[in-house]
Amino acid sequence: MQDLVEFNHNSGSRVERLLFNHRRIVIGICLILTLLLAAQATNLRLAASFEKMIPASHPYIVNYFANRSELSGLGNAVRISVENTGGSIYDREYLDVLRKINDEVFLTEGVERPYMKSLWTPSTRWVAVTEYGLDGGPVIPDDYDGSQNSLEQVRINIERSGEIGQLVATNLRSSIVFVPLLERDDLGNRLDYHTLATHLEELRSKYESEKIRIHITGFAKVVGDLIDGLVQVLGFFALAITICIGVLFWYTRCVRSTLLVVLCSLIAVVWLLGLLPVLGYELDPYSILVPFMVFAIGMSHGAQKMNGIMQDIGRGTHRLVAARYTFRRLFLAGLTALGADAVGFAVMMVIDIQIIQDLAITASIGVATLILTNLVLLPILLSYSGVDPKAAQRSLRSEQSDLQDAMHKKHRFWDFLDLFTRRKYASIALLVSIGLGCFGLVVSQQLKIGDLDAGAPELRPDSRYNLDNAFLAANYSTSSDIFVVMVRTPQYECANYGTLIKVDALEWQLQQLTGVESTRSLASQAKAAAVGMNEGSLLWYEIPRSQSLINSIVTRASRELFNQNCDLLTIYAYLKDHRADTLEEVVQVVEAFAAANNTADVTFMQAAGSAGIEAATNIVVRKANSEMLLLVYAAVTLLAYITFRSWRAVICAIIPLALTSVLCEALMVFLGIGVKVATLPVIALGVGIGVDYALYILSVTLANLRAGMTLSEAYYRSLLFTGKVVVLTGITLGIAVCTWVLSPIKFQADMGILLAFMFVWNMIGALILIPSLGHFLLRSEYKEIADENNMNIRSKNTCTSTC
Repeated sequence: MQDLVEFNHNSGSRVERLLFNHRRIVIGICLILTLLLAAQATNLRLAASFEKMIPASHPYIVNYFANRSELSGLGNAVRISVENTGGSIYDREYLDVLRKINDEVFLTEGVERPYMKSLWTPSTRWVAVTEYGLDGGPVIPDDYDGSQNSLEQVRINIERSGEIGQLVATNLRSSIVFVPLLERDDLGNRLDYHTLATHLEELRSKYESEKIRIHITGFAKVVGDLIDGLVQVLGFFALAITICIGVLFWYTRCVRSTLLVVLCSLIAVVWLLGLLPVLGYELDPYSILVPFMVFAIGMSHGAQKMNGIMQDIGRGTHRLVAARYTFRRLFLAGLTALGADAVGFAVMMVIDIQIIQDLAITASIGVATLILTNLVLLPILLSYSGVDPKAAQRSLRSEQSDLQDAMHKKHRFWDFLDLFTRRKYASIALLVSIGLGCFGLVVSQQLKIGDLDAGAPELRPDSRYNLDNAFLAANYSTSSDIFVVMVRTPQYECANYGTLIKVDALEWQLQQLTGVESTRSLASQAKAAAVGMNEGSLLWYEIPRSQSLINSIVTRASRELFNQNCDLLTIYAYLKDHRADTLEEVVQVVEAFAAANNTADVTFMQAAGSAGIEAATNIVVRKANSEMLLLVYAAVTLLAYITFRSWRAVICAIIPLALTSVLCEALMVFLGIGVKVATLPVIALGVGIGVDYALYILSVTLANLRAGMTLSEAYYRSLLFTGKVVVLTGITLGIAVCTWVLSPIKFQADMGILLAFMFVWNMIGALILIPSLGHFLLRSEYKEIADENNMNIRSKNTCTSTC
């Protein structure tokens, strides 16, 4: 073509010349990288870690780690409840099945065997006061033979053990095998949660029958269920990708360009999956959404590049020239948008939870790959392949028709959007936005930190895990949600009367809370032992004032209530659930008590146990939620200012994002979704994705304003060039992720709703608020620039004619 012959290949920026004048080298490098990283992707592992889920430097967790060797079993643990559906636990067949399960679990890799506990472990003991003094022994005696006499002895021992409501259900129809887990073995190998969860399911299927039913709860089981649901999650990803491809082809009617856009987005995903094992990272059930998000962002940017090239080719421009023109027009806007995406993820590094930090790095790597695949590789590939001539002509006819319509305003949708460049409709839009923002701010004040539902909110309420959790909560007075307060004393002084009095006082305050089912400590055990040592008279239900009597009680007390050096006590609070309000209430009571009662010798410290660790996590998430948003907006504002060099343009880009963030938090309140480790990244993600729309529309609008167009004409032309694709990608991605609502994994369903809202609402905000804000902020500034440019052009023309 003539335009290719006349085109100056040394024109454009240095980056453009470097890339397009060496297209084959760029393609070759990308091909080699794709092959190498695809091979590396086969080494990627899907894993999870309990320690990665907790804020390691929070004071509560520091206290837990400092005493972890003496608090074994109070972190990551599994509870296996074995139920006799046809009778009580005092049944020979039932106890035989329980023994087999106990023995198999004991030999399972990753179990912290010294602290495992069930009716069959020797650490489960009974104590009684007899006419000969204190007596005791294992609940199931060494001479147990399954006879009726043995079963009767087991019944008596269990009643004496104090385990009813703890290891044994209050209705005596089930009992628990408590299984504490080691995060790493002696060789440093990390626990394989998927293997463990699979083994537990094998045990369930092996021993369950019409008479025996097994219920399993714990972090390891939740992770196992999430990993098992991965196949279904990937199925919904595939459906979402198929929808994106179908809608993009419907819009372009060009097979080659559609496939290239999809190919470059998939290449970015392959590079991400290949780089992760190279850099020593893994995917976990909470970051599994990142590859799809990288694909979605790639589709959005790729569609913009393809649309620009198609329009130029439709005008008769050679495909190479069209690719370079599009690269010039959109590279800076695309680079800024991807930079904003990357920064939006990177600021999550400030959150002191490793799993979020790993997710931030994973997502940032994925966005970085898009700079090469979608901003560079895609235009170069399209410079070779071009687009279907019929599709290009169709795009040209549509553009010409729309340009003519720009004079007559017959295109209803574009006409509607153009109304917001006028004062009346711009004012209405801004007033409505202010009203929505105020409404969102009021509602978002009710946003909770942490879980709002019992059980595992990542799973459906009717999932097997949550049904098992409901069974344990209904049948045991000691739930799996354990909050543990640690009391540090001088060596050998943990059982002093003065210390136990304080422990008893805190225990009483905890018992008054509605979220606490029961408590347990050395102080309460000492009170019960005092009754037993005084002929069962409840008049003696208090802590003995005699230190020698206390010492005799301590020698027979449960070892998990104090350590070997007697300088650490533990107070167990068994909670009804781990909802945010329940945990916050307990934390406040313990903090207030510690502030009033801590001395140089006796210190009350938080917190161990599953609920204690989650309380610390909630505190970190609460603080990080506001800090993260401030950092994200600061970074995006800076990038937008570097791009536009105008504070007015920055306001036009940022206000729609801020409105979406506020309304997203309000939506979370209505949906009953709390801010936690699983949902916190989505809030930052909304800002990063939303700025893409604003930057593409603003960049073209501002260029048209500088050329001397009115705001109406400049905005209308930006809609024709980039607005169509913004609407296309916003609606397409919104529909695609909406399909996740059908996922059996509630975590994915919740993310689908929130992402769909942000995709669509960011699109609406960009299309309506940018012209509305532009009416008040952009017209005067860019009119002066346009007038100055026109004067310079006239001056040059006058000089030329005179000379």
